[in-house]
Amino acid sequence: MCLLLAALFASSFCLATSASAATTPALVPMPREVRVTGSASLESGLRVSVPGGNADDVFAAHDLTSTLADRGIPAATGSAFVVDLLRLHTAAAQHKLKTAHLQFDPAMNAEGYILLPGRKSLTVIAASSEGIFYGMQTIKQMVQGSGRTATIDEVVVRDWPAMRYRGQDDDLSRGPVPTLEYQKKQVRTLAAYKINIYSPYFEHTFKYNSNPLPAPPDGAMTEADARALVAYARPYHITIIPEQEAFGHLHHVLLWEKYAPLAETPYGSVLAPGQPGSLPLIKQWFDELASVFPSPFLHIGADETFDLGQGQTQADVKARGLGAVYIDFLKQIYTELKPLHRRLLFWGDIAMSSPDLVKQLPPDMKRNLIAVAWEYNPHPDGYARWIRPYTDAGMETWVAPGVNNWSRVYPNNNMALDNIVGFVRDGQRAGSTGMLNTVWNDDGEGLFDMDWYGVLFGAAAAWQPTGTTPTETTINQFEQSYGQVFHGDTTGKINQAQLEMMQAHDLLKLTAKVGDGSDGLFWLDPWSPRGQVIAAKIRPVLREMRLHAENALELVEEARDSEDLRETPALDALELGARRMDFIGLKFELADQIAAGYARAYDMQNQPDKRRQVSHELSALIWINGYCQDLRDGYSLSRDLYQQAWLRENRPYWLRNVLALYDQSTQLWLARIDTIRTAQRQWMDTHTLPPASQLGIPPAPAGMQTATPAN
Repeated sequence: MCLLLAALFASSFCLATSASAATTPALVPMPREVRVTGSASLESGLRVSVPGGNADDVFAAHDLTSTLADRGIPAATGSAFVVDLLRLHTAAAQHKLKTAHLQFDPAMNAEGYILLPGRKSLTVIAASSEGIFYGMQTIKQMVQGSGRTATIDEVVVRDWPAMRYRGQDDDLSRGPVPTLEYQKKQVRTLAAYKINIYSPYFEHTFKYNSNPLPAPPDGAMTEADARALVAYARPYHITIIPEQEAFGHLHHVLLWEKYAPLAETPYGSVLAPGQPGSLPLIKQWFDELASVFPSPFLHIGADETFDLGQGQTQADVKARGLGAVYIDFLKQIYTELKPLHRRLLFWGDIAMSSPDLVKQLPPDMKRNLIAVAWEYNPHPDGYARWIRPYTDAGMETWVAPGVNNWSRVYPNNNMALDNIVGFVRDGQRAGSTGMLNTVWNDDGEGLFDMDWYGVLFGAAAAWQPTGTTPTETTINQFEQSYGQVFHGDTTGKINQAQLEMMQAHDLLKLTAKVGDGSDGLFWLDPWSPRGQVIAAKIRPVLREMRLHAENALELVEEARDSEDLRETPALDALELGARRMDFIGLKFELADQIAAGYARAYDMQNQPDKRRQVSHELSALIWINGYCQDLRDGYSLSRDLYQQAWLRENRPYWLRNVLALYDQSTQLWLARIDTIRTAQRQWMDTHTLPPASQLGIPPAPAGMQTATPAN
C-alpha cells in the first residue's frame, strides 16, 4: 500500500510539474508575473487598435504588425485577433484592471505594463510609451509559428524592470566597425528584448570634424551616421550613449605626430595630465559628441591607464601617488565638460583602488558622475568589492559584465552567463541603477552575430529581479528559452547546440587547462615550441571536444529544416564557431598523424621490402586527401565563411588584417606540403629520407604507432 501510494504521489507530482512547465511560455526576459490562460488562432490575421492615436503607440503597433508580416501573419480587419493599446489613465483601462482585480503599482509607471486576455484579444495597459512598447515586445514572443497556422498565447502579465538602465556596449575600435544598417538591426533587436541603451565605444573610430586625423578612412562612424542612428533608435526607446576614451586606450590617436606631445609615454596609450593640449582635445571631442547625441549621458572611459606615472607624470605620481594624479585629472575632465550639462559615466577600475579619494570628491561630482564597475570573470564570492568603493561614497553605480567573446572562436557562454547573472544580482542588491553589458574585440576578430546569446541573457538579467531568483534558475530558464524566442526553434536543437559549444569550452578550460576555445589555439602552429607544449595538454580531450562541436553543427543543420526559423545570420555565426572549434582539435590530431607517419617512413627506409609502404606513408601526408591538404583546406574554408560573416555586419575596414592570418596559416601548410614533397622526391631518387627535424617535423607523440608495421 505504501509503495502504491508513493507511486501515485510521484505520478501526480510529475503531472503537475509537466502541466506547470507547459503553461510557462518561453520568454526573454521572463515577466515578473505571467499566467497562460489559453491559445488563439491567428488564421485570420492580427490587428492593433490604438484608441488614443499616440504617435509612439502607433509606432509600437506598426513594429508588431510588420514583424508578424515577415512571418506571414497579415495585419487584418474584421474577425482578426485584436491587440488593444490602452493608457493607464483612460476609463477603459481602469475598468479592465478593476474587472481583472489587478493593481498597476507605482513602480510600473515608467516602463511597466499589464497584459489582459479577452475574447480573441489581448489588451496592453501602460502608463508610458515605453510600457506600451515593452508590452508589445512580450506579445511578439507569445506568437508561435507562422502564416495561417500561427497561434498566440492568451496571457495575464504584470511586468516592470528591475533596473532603469539596461545597456549594451559595443566595441567599435579594435577591428570590426558595423555598417549603419547593421547598427539599425542591433537597435531593433536590442529593443525587442527590452534593452534601452546602445553604447558604441570609440578610441579613434568616430570621425570628428575638429580632429579628423585619427579616424581610419571608411572605418569610422560619421556625424551623419550618428544622427541617422539616433533618429532611428528614438521610437524604439533606445538611447545612444557614445563612449569616447578620454584618458587611456588612445594609442591610435597618440601615434600621430600632432598629438605626440600629449602622450604619457612615446606612442603609448594614455593622455598625460598636465599637458596643455590634453583637456582642449577632450573638450573638442565631447562638444561634438554632445551636439550629435542628445543622450543625457556621455561616457568618458578612463579605464586601464597603465602608462600613467611611467613617463611625463612620473615625478608627480612618485610625489603624490597614482590615485591622486588619476583622480585629479578625472576632476579636471569633469570641470571641462560640466557646461555640456550631461551626466558622465566612467569605468570604475582605477579609482576603486583609492576609495578614500573617491569619498573626497566634490558633492556635485558625486551627483553627476556614474561609476561603471566592470569585471568579466565569474566570482562565486560575489562582486561587492567592485561596487562598494562608489556606493560607500554615495555615488550612483552601473555594473558592466561581459559576453566573454573576446579572442574566442565562439563566446565562452559558461563564463559569460555566470558573470552576467552574478554581477547584475549584486548590482541590484547594491542599488545600481543600470547594467552595461559589454562586447570586446581585443584581437580584432569579433563577430557580433556570435554574441546574441550573451547579449540577450544580459537583457534578461537586467530586466528581471535576479536578486530574488536563484542563479541556476535564471540561467536554466534562459537556456531552455533562447532557441524558441530568438530563432523560432521549437525543437530545442539550437538550445542544445549552444550547450554543446559550452561543453567544448569547458573541456579545454577545465580539463585540459589550456584556456578555452581561443583564437590563439586556432592560429597556433602545433609544431612550434608552444604548440608542442599545448599539444601534450590538449590530446586527452580532443576527441570529446570535437564531438561536442560536431554535435552543435548537426543540431544547427537539423534546426534549419524548420520553416519558421529566424535570425539565420546568428546561426551561420554559430556554425562558423563550431567549425573553428572542431578544426582546433583536427589540427592537433592531424599534426600528430603527420609526425607519426613520417617517423614510420623514416624507420623503414633501409628495409628494401618496405619501400612500397614508405611511399604509401609519404603519400598519405601530402597527396590527394593528404593530412597536410586537410589542414590547408580547413583554414581556407574557414576564411571564406568568416569573410562572408564579417561583411554581413561590418565595413571592409580591418578585414584584411584577419584574412591575412588565414592566408598565412594556409601558406604554412602549403609550404610544408612542398617540403615533404621534396623529401618524397629524394626517396624516389635515392631511397633515402632526411631526418624529420630537417623538415621541421617534431618527434611523434609517445604512444603513437611509429614502429615498422609487420608484413
